[in-house]
Amino acid sequence: MPDELKTKEVVISLKDIINQFGDHVLHDGLSLDIRKGEVIGIVGGSGTGKSVLMRTIVGLNQKTAGQILIVGMNVDEVSPKERTQLHQRMGVLFQDGALFSSLTVSQNIEAVIKEHTKLPSKLIREIAALKISLAGLPMEAGDKYPSELSGGMRKRAGIARALALDPDILFLDEPTAGLDPIGAAQFDQLITRLQESLGLTVVMITHDLDSLHAICNRIGVLLDKKIKVGTIKNLTKEADPWIKEYFGGPRGRAATRSHR
Repeated sequence: MPDELKTKEVVISLKDIINQFGDHVLHDGLSLDIRKGEVIGIVGGSGTGKSVLMRTIVGLNQKTAGQILIVGMNVDEVSPKERTQLHQRMGVLFQDGALFSSLTVSQNIEAVIKEHTKLPSKLIREIAALKISLAGLPMEAGDKYPSELSGGMRKRAGIARALALDPDILFLDEPTAGLDPIGAAQFDQLITRLQESLGLTVVMITHDLDSLHAICNRIGVLLDKKIKVGTIKNLTKEADPWIKEYFGGPRGRAATRSHR
């Protein structure tokens, strides 16, 4: 972890998390601390529960056991009002944006703001326009429906909606999946710009080795139902076969060379 992050407060703390579906145990005693302003990438083989872990943190999946602290608050002990406030501090970009198809981009963003605030309609429209601009979309994109957008633009629209309530923490589920290399690089640049300008903590599930190199401070590898965390440089020294193949295989070596 970079020295400047070591002194930052822990904003997400997972302690001994168990995620189980029937007899199938995905995570068993998983623990992880994520610090303010950090960009952490979560990787792992198929079936290791990357998306399940993200959904558990944001409250969309009920863990079997363990403790989750977000900004120091135990999610199992907060009041309904405090839970709502915690959810407002977290923005989520699901795969392909997960926008409401019957609403325009602006209406998708406005719907989130209307649900959680009592701001006047004019101000809500202005805030939506600001979020669209922050996501790097042209203003005219606000009047378009998701079906009228390219894949990359839908992801940016999803980012705009995720930022609707000015969250502190941004969760990204495979943000560059389906994008060509140029589009993926541009999306990485967008996340970096947003993280730096807004002071976001970013948790990113991805298979994109270029993204891991380009924007992540640390990588969390889901392995043997737990998580091993470190920098790419440190992880490449691990003896585990999956980690060695992932970071040291042909694609891993190519990504390392391109980001030296």
